[in-house]
Amino acid sequence: MMRKIIAGTAGAVVTCPLEVVKTRLQSSSSSFIHAAASSRHALVVDGGKLTDNHHHHVRHVSAINNATSASDRHHSAARHHQSRILAIPQCGLSTSVQSISIWQCLKHIVQTEGSRALFKGLGPNIVGVAPSRAIYFCAYSKTKNTLNTVGIIPANSPLVHILSASCAGFVSSTATNPIWFIKTRMQLDSNARMTVGECVRRIYESQGVRGFYKGITASYVGISETVIHFVIYEALKKKLLELRQSSPAAKALASGDGSAGGEGGKTSRDFLEFMAAGATSKTIASVVAYPHEVARTRLREEGNKYRNFWQTLLTVWKEEGKAGLYRGLGTQLVRQIPNTAIMMATYEAVVYVLTNPASASLLPTGASN
Repeated sequence: MMRKIIAGTAGAVVTCPLEVVKTRLQSSSSSFIHAAASSRHALVVDGGKLTDNHHHHVRHVSAINNATSASDRHHSAARHHQSRILAIPQCGLSTSVQSISIWQCLKHIVQTEGSRALFKGLGPNIVGVAPSRAIYFCAYSKTKNTLNTVGIIPANSPLVHILSASCAGFVSSTATNPIWFIKTRMQLDSNARMTVGECVRRIYESQGVRGFYKGITASYVGISETVIHFVIYEALKKKLLELRQSSPAAKALASGDGSAGGEGGKTSRDFLEFMAAGATSKTIASVVAYPHEVARTRLREEGNKYRNFWQTLLTVWKEEGKAGLYRGLGTQLVRQIPNTAIMMATYEAVVYVLTNPASASLLPTGASN
């Protein structure tokens, strides 16, 4: 357990800058959009030309003041289109427009707020990692074992995994939502260095205890991401096991007397396959369920524009189009996929050690560290 806590804490520290970028991009007042729109180098370019083919109208800010009314209309349309695209850097929704990179977003934060701003919300994140993962995996395992024991549903069926993941997500989200709410508020604070205590006090004074649970509905909807993730993960793991058992080498080993490589033994290849299955399943799940992340961030912002989950999704859709529902997706994938791959391999290693203590020495060195 201590190793998992240390690994989770290290992962939170390393990926915190990407978490800040993702949260800022998801918000309704992303500073990256305005910064990019005001810079000549950040104009949206397609093959060296502006998207509206009137690059001579927007070459310099001073030229705008002397342009004709017709060119003003062209420039206004181009700038509107540009801001909408820059709101979703690297999310893969546009193939003809090049957007600002994650590196440019990180550079902008350092230039305007200092390097310490890349680690805003790190405190609540570190505090929440250990209990969140512990609660989730505990609830998942308990629910899965209970459903398998009761026998109403076929053991280890996809439905068992769906119900187990749903229960675990509900319990974990409910227990840790205040921590993530504080983290989001601190990451969105771009004007002052707000401490955790100040953040808690401001939320409590303005909204009371209920304020710490804003966006909880979006978190519950986000359980679908976890469900999709674990269902695909279990299916891939089962398929990989079938392929392994049907291979000539496995059949030859099964017919011999090698017990170490039989049903109980694990090799480095097993854990590499777990990592690949975890990364693949998480990528698919993140893309499918990502809009709930944008809605959750908007609901956690200060103000009353966004009141509930469905109203938030509809508002974002109307004002920003479908692209607005996927703002920051690229950053999310870069941040989350490696972590998930390592986490799932670690989870399988821990489960293996706990259920096969006599075979723990058979674990490959790379998997046990």
